[in-house]
Amino acid sequence: MTTTTALQQQLPPGPKEPVWFQLLQWISDPIKVMETSQTTYGDLFTLNFFKNKPFVFISNPDTIKEILSQDQKQFLSGKGNEILVPFVGEHSILLTDETTHTRQRKLMFPPFHGEKINYYGEVIAKITEKVAQTWTKEKPFSIRPSIQEITLEVIMQTIFGISEGARHQQLKTRLMKSLELATGSVLRSSLLFFPLLQQDFPGSPWRNFVKRQQSINDLLQAELEERRNSEEEGGNDILSLLLSARDEEGNPMGDEELRNQLMTLLFAGHETTATALTWAFYWIHKLPEVREKLLAELESVSDTSNIKELNNLSYLDAVCKEVLRIYPVAIVTFPRITKDTLVIGNYEYPPDTVLAPCIYLLHHREEIYPNSKQFKPERFLEREFSPYEFMPFGGGSRRCIGDVFAQMEMKIVIATILKNYQLTLAEKKPVKPVRRGVTVAPAGGVKMISH
Repeated sequence: MTTTTALQQQLPPGPKEPVWFQLLQWISDPIKVMETSQTTYGDLFTLNFFKNKPFVFISNPDTIKEILSQDQKQFLSGKGNEILVPFVGEHSILLTDETTHTRQRKLMFPPFHGEKINYYGEVIAKITEKVAQTWTKEKPFSIRPSIQEITLEVIMQTIFGISEGARHQQLKTRLMKSLELATGSVLRSSLLFFPLLQQDFPGSPWRNFVKRQQSINDLLQAELEERRNSEEEGGNDILSLLLSARDEEGNPMGDEELRNQLMTLLFAGHETTATALTWAFYWIHKLPEVREKLLAELESVSDTSNIKELNNLSYLDAVCKEVLRIYPVAIVTFPRITKDTLVIGNYEYPPDTVLAPCIYLLHHREEIYPNSKQFKPERFLEREFSPYEFMPFGGGSRRCIGDVFAQMEMKIVIATILKNYQLTLAEKKPVKPVRRGVTVAPAGGVKMISH
């Protein structure tokens, strides 16, 4: 670490436009903002989206490692996600810090890892098959809504443990509508970015959203109470496992905390996986050689619901990783907000500085990924990348707890569709990434034809 006397006291350089202008640019075209800023200012640059809260973007793997290796008690991360409070609730693991976050992570981590998640493979394959059967042959369709239907139903059945009945349909309908705020168009999601738009008056979009969230909470609460009063043994779904989870002092999660975590898992697992899979089908069918290699490898697979079998397929694994590299759904990690003055590299960051390791720019560093704009799964067959060079699920203590589940879902959906359906792209023009809520997704949803 550089000594204090040699430090640059000012923040890394960045554009001088007004805060409101930088925020509008970031909301409308984040990739252009990041690439232009990196070209102009280098590996470290500062953007200002809110007054007195500089946002420092970092794409150098050594600096990212230094940040993630710090004592995390020096940072607040949950505070940087306050924009999501209306959607996930104030007790969400995305919004907590320190001992509360550590406790929640210990309670929520086990259901997403180990042998338990292999049970979900059959459920994912069946849901995928059911949705794919609705495609009309030779008729162009956007594949994204189909993938969203798959990922939402996977969450309903494997996480919420609700697969049928009136509550299933009511909850699913309201969740789909609610998700539009966090993952929809820039216009819809502006309610999250601009608190001034969160006005409560008859017929206002905000009032409608709040009422819908309350009805979702009521349905989830009814499900919690029914599970607790049931004499049947808990199921294999993640809600059942969370209901039985206890912290080190023997205490379970409270009802509000459980509801908040369920909404968090929906937010973190629905749109993200749907986006990654939509990109996957785009790249697989845009590049015939990728599709042919995948099909040849999949010939040895007898059961696409068997994740152990799929995990032995090196090319399938490489394709999934390259999808997550070239357009990562989360373009920055969860922010680390400095509590006190902190020295990292050549800079002394004052309190309330937002440090944002930038996943997108990291994944496009030419010295790590030559010809980074080219989709090339072979990268992941030719070498291993460190956790500070490839980090689609973030890193450190805030790494996504559903990373293994998400990769399992990607592999099963891809394998099930490729082995049973012949698809082609309906359009030859390149698909560009655009903002969808707090994520970045393929424009137009990727038009395809089933043959």
